[in-house]
Parts: sequence; structure tokens; C-alpha cells
Amino acid sequence: MRLTDVALEDIVLHMNTPRVAEHMPLLGAKWTVDDARQFVAAKEEYWQRDGLGHWAVLSDEAYVGWGGFQKEGTEWDFGLVLTPGNFGLGMLISRKAIAFAKADPRIEFVTVLLPPSRRNLGALVRAGAKFTKEIEYDGQVFRKYRLETS
Repeated sequence: MRLTDVALEDIVLHMNTPRVAEHMPLLGAKWTVDDARQFVAAKEEYWQRDGLGHWAVLSDEAYVGWGGFQKEGTEWDFGLVLTPGNFGLGMLISRKAIAFAKADPRIEFVTVLLPPSRRNLGALVRAGAKFTKEIEYDGQVFRKYRLETS
């Protein structure tokens, strides 16, 4: 399901959750419906430009987050942001997303950017992701990982 099919209020509630904000240094101030509208429009632009983007993530037909692929230059970056009550679904969803990437001939590898606050990276490493470097993005430091899909 696309983010355009989710109530903007659900996205606002999600993005204003303190446990979500802990690991999103670029999140900024408290979100409004207008912020959510702009966010969804920006994510839709990736779909239009690249033919791929972020989806709304559902569990038992309820919104539990968003995630997917976003082309950054020549690289496909994978991101996943779940509601706190559904953090446990992260590995299952990530496995499905990586399987999708492996089946898509456009995606030779996937990058993942994680803030330093993310410390439990065992599952990412076990999946085959390799740390490449620290980068600065909009004034914040992130750790960049690369996962081969071919």
C-alpha cells in the first residue's frame, strides 16, 4: 500500500512518538498534518522519478509504519520506520524488502544509513551488510552500510 492511502493523522501520530524520534535525528519539530502531507508528496515524487519508493507498512490491515527504497544518486537506500509497538516486525519486513531488492535488476546493492543511537546491529551484519563509512547528512552523522543484492 502506498503512503497516499494512509490517513495523514496516522502518520503524524507515528512521527510524533518520542521512541521514534530517538533514532531520527533529522525529524525536527513536532509534526503537523501539513508536514505529513509534504512528506507523503516527497515520497511520491520518488515513485514518479524512479519507479520505486516507500510503502505504508500494514499488519492485520492496520498502519504500523513506512519503509522502502529511495534512490540517492546512483545508490538505492533502504529505510524502515515502524511504530514502537511494532519494532519486532522489523526483521521480517526487512527480509521481505531485501528479497524484493534481490529480485529487482535495477538494484545491485542496498545502502542503509543509521544514526549512532542505533546500537543493536547484529541482525544487519548477519544479513551481510558491511559498514562502509560515516557520513554527514544535513548536519547529522550517520553510519553507512552496504548490502549486496546480486
